[in-house]
Amino acid sequence: MARITIQRDGLTLVGDREEPFGEVYDMAILMHGFTANRNTDLLRKIAGNLRDENVASVRFDFNGHGESDGKFEDMTVTNEIADAKAILDYVRTDPHVRNIFLIGHSQGGVVASMLAGLYPDIIKKVVLLAPAASLKDDALKGNTQGAEYNPDHIPDLVPLIGNKVGKKLGSFYLRIAQILPIYEVSARFTGPVSIVVGSNDQVVDPKYSKKYDEVYQNSELHIIDGSDHSFTGEYLDPAAKFASDFVKPLF
Repeated sequence: MARITIQRDGLTLVGDREEPFGEVYDMAILMHGFTANRNTDLLRKIAGNLRDENVASVRFDFNGHGESDGKFEDMTVTNEIADAKAILDYVRTDPHVRNIFLIGHSQGGVVASMLAGLYPDIIKKVVLLAPAASLKDDALKGNTQGAEYNPDHIPDLVPLIGNKVGKKLGSFYLRIAQILPIYEVSARFTGPVSIVVGSNDQVVDPKYSKKYDEVYQNSELHIIDGSDHSFTGEYLDPAAKFASDFVKPLF
């Protein structure tokens, strides 16, 4: 595993690259969720699975998360898409890389789906794990994971609650979230998509994954019975296996 740093608009993004054997190989870009980082159990497990299948991967911290530059309160879905595009640019310049896949969890799933919709001619396959398309409806309602605000007069900073106490969402995040064309952009990707969600996801209603499955032309939906949003405990291995199996080489 190698640590990498990539520049995006004056920010340094930090990531880890898993290297397979051989001169030519496929690579997956792994994207974490809201307030998380590149070293979640899920992303590490997927990266390990992929390495065993001789698929390279790069997982990175979005701006304002983990070791990457930036303030959390300045983070938006659109600048996370810009982060992911910078990683994509890095991967595309690698002469060893053959096919490029995107794998995203939660908000990282939204970013992966929209980046694939912007680059449908470049991305080969997409895996969405509990994709958080609910973030748009939440912003329109004025309730983001329990933090309440007036959706018509959003304050500059919205303090988060629960296990995210101490973090504050910026107004720009929520204003952008209200108008994001999540499904419209995502549907421009017509390649193979695998969507994985837990039946007991308390953070993002599984209906949002089902909507993804409806808008895609070439998708499969896997509902893991009893699993939570982060695929913890006994649900980690099955979720990671769905992701890695979907993109592993066919030969």
